[in-house]
Amino acid sequence: MPLDKSAAIFIVGPTAIGKTALALDLARKINGEIISCDSMQVYKGMDILSQSPKKTETKKVRYHLVRFLSPTKEYSAGSFKRIAAHLIDDIIRRGKTPIIAGGTGLYVKALVDGLFPTPKADPKFRKEMYDHAARYGNMRLYKKLEKIDPDSASTIHPNNVRRVVRALEICHSTGRTMTELKRGTKGIADKYRIKIFGLNAPREEVYANVNARVEKMFASGVVREVKKLSGKRLSRTARAALGLKEILGYLKEEYSLDEAKELMKRNTRRYAKRQLTWFRADKRIKWIKDGEKIRWNELLR
Repeated sequence: MPLDKSAAIFIVGPTAIGKTALALDLARKINGEIISCDSMQVYKGMDILSQSPKKTETKKVRYHLVRFLSPTKEYSAGSFKRIAAHLIDDIIRRGKTPIIAGGTGLYVKALVDGLFPTPKADPKFRKEMYDHAARYGNMRLYKKLEKIDPDSASTIHPNNVRRVVRALEICHSTGRTMTELKRGTKGIADKYRIKIFGLNAPREEVYANVNARVEKMFASGVVREVKKLSGKRLSRTARAALGLKEILGYLKEEYSLDEAKELMKRNTRRYAKRQLTWFRADKRIKWIKDGEKIRWNELLR
């Protein structure tokens, strides 16, 4: 399949939608290599929790950023951007196509558009802004942002007080608007042709997939995996793994195994919903519906 050598392909979407299988299939078709864009698949000893690709799959196609970091170590969007950008350069230099697959939306944004340095929180200023909104209304606070940084204001809903306050706080702390800071950042979109494909299905099907995956995880021994992890001093990032808290609650006898399963299903469904909300806001994504015949020759032109 002919493809522009300077292209980078992204496959995104909610959890349990089939991103890994699609990425593997595409990689074989176009002589590609896959970079995992998942905040948990980087960790060793979390194969079931993170649903990382099987070792048999990673032998068929070269797979990067899977099972390479101790769960005691921190990982972030900045870490991912730095490592993934280097990998993409190397993959393209070797005449192959990078396929970035995963559902961690912030990591996708960081890699494609870049990250701008943000100041530490200023609790005193935040309190003043929240008090201002409570006293005079959200719209009055929003008008402040519109006057200072109209471009950022145009991307934020007036009632999203948290984001309005953060934009004002950045300007207060740095003397520069969020818009100005963003202009100074670069991601790989400035260097390569980007193609982003999103997988989706009706909500009922997404939720059914999530429920089935959780059942499979328990059958595969996720409780044993979490028990081993519980003896480690896990990083803040690793502690955020879906299912970890729920299973630890079961191991501490706070509730039954069935209750742990139901909590994990519910929280994973909520995460899938948040993922879809995030990705739907990116108008660059070409959505592929469940069951749709994928004509890669057309999509990759």
